Amino acid sequence: QVQLVESGGGLVQAGDSLRLSCTVSGGTFSTYTMAWFRQAPGKGREFVAAITSSGGVTYDTNSVKARFTISRDNSKNTVYLQMTSLKPEDTAVYYCHAERWILSTKYRYWGQGTQVTVSS
Repeated sequence: QVQLVESGGGLVQAGDSLRLSCTVSGGTFSTYTMAWFRQAPGKGREFVAAITSSGGVTYDTNSVKARFTISRDNSKNTVYLQMTSLKPEDTAVYYCHAERWILSTKYRYWGQGTQVTVSS
């Protein structure tokens, strides 16, 4: 049973920084592509950033590139999202996501989410 547990959310002011963490248990962390998504009130879940098993990164360039940094520590089974220069529009529940392919089957897992609230 693969489990993802996020932490690090909270209430901050505009311009502040936060670092989210997501620790994975029950699977081979180093083989997963890890990602962060977020869902603001009344909106759908949107992609934020991803990091492959080999360290390649992708960002949602429209909203977070140059402010957010995704990284991973395979020795700790943890992926991070460093968020800087936070804006009120970054307010959302942030979800951790793990994905891997085994043969022709994609396996996907979600964390329970952590709330980030940015006040103006």
